[in-house]
Amino acid sequence: MSENAIACDTEFVRTQTYRPHLCVLQLCIDNVQSCIDLLAGLDTSRLIEQLMAGPQIKIFHAAKQDFEAFYCVYGHLPDLVFDTQIAAGLLGFQPQIGYASIVKELIGIDLPKDQTRTDWSKRPLTDAQIKYALDDVAHLNEVFTIICDRLEAAGRTEWVREDCAALLDTSLYFIPADDAWRRLASIPYLPVPIQARARSLAGWREDRAREFDRPRQWILSDKALLAIAHADPAAPSELQGLNDLPPSVIRKRGQEICTLLQAANADLAAGRPDLRQAPTPVPPDKKLVQRLSGIVRGTADELGVAPELLATRKDVAGILNGCDTVRALGGWRRKVIGEALLTAAGS
Repeated sequence: MSENAIACDTEFVRTQTYRPHLCVLQLCIDNVQSCIDLLAGLDTSRLIEQLMAGPQIKIFHAAKQDFEAFYCVYGHLPDLVFDTQIAAGLLGFQPQIGYASIVKELIGIDLPKDQTRTDWSKRPLTDAQIKYALDDVAHLNEVFTIICDRLEAAGRTEWVREDCAALLDTSLYFIPADDAWRRLASIPYLPVPIQARARSLAGWREDRAREFDRPRQWILSDKALLAIAHADPAAPSELQGLNDLPPSVIRKRGQEICTLLQAANADLAAGRPDLRQAPTPVPPDKKLVQRLSGIVRGTADELGVAPELLATRKDVAGILNGCDTVRALGGWRRKVIGEALLTAAGS
């Protein structure tokens, strides 16, 4: 076990909310496991401060959802993090291997899965829930030690360091309302008037979802949002009959939506914002895609990892379309696979 590491996990609920609601924090420090009830009204400020900025490595497994919960609740993320799921993938395990599976593979211990779908917001917590929660950190330090030794032997420690550092990009966990339209990939390719209305609706939906702490799709589904933007209704009665738009939304929010659309149309007429319709991407040549994908598979086979950890099909298409921001062209991946893909794409 590393003496300078803290094994961490969280339990939260978000099935009916916009934000993840943290319920339990589990830690393992110096072989002592702790289960902290975050709904008990305790002052955990000093503990959270140490977790966020302390000098220890914070070990997680599949950290992204934990980090989203941390950022929503505390506005910060832990530093010096190590994700054993990321590391395991770069050692040849399945890319999305679960915690119980990696513990079984590396340590030979079977962990119970009986509390996987439990409601962590209900109190009191049962003995079974507490044991399950503690198990989630009980073996992380040992898994971490084994994986670190294997990474060092394989020369892939820096790969994991880079990929774990990328998890600390706060844009992964919070999107400003003005940028909420980016969640709908089709919006930039719409005619400018429709695009302007869709952007405005996406921002409005994001604000309402945060305000009422409800999932975005409960406020307005993606399909309904795009249907409204296309229809450009001037009055609530014109919202009737649009697909995927519940009557309750028309009744409660119809006038608000129409007013919003009118403002978006007025802003566009005044030149705010200055929008352009992006050209529809031309699918790259299938033979080139197959050629580059073959290079990815061959390199992955040599390294003993899943191909998608090096470059996805979307990465390949992006390279062929001249995009230089795909993940395969950054960090350690550029040398391992990116430069070969660039050469093949240009030949």
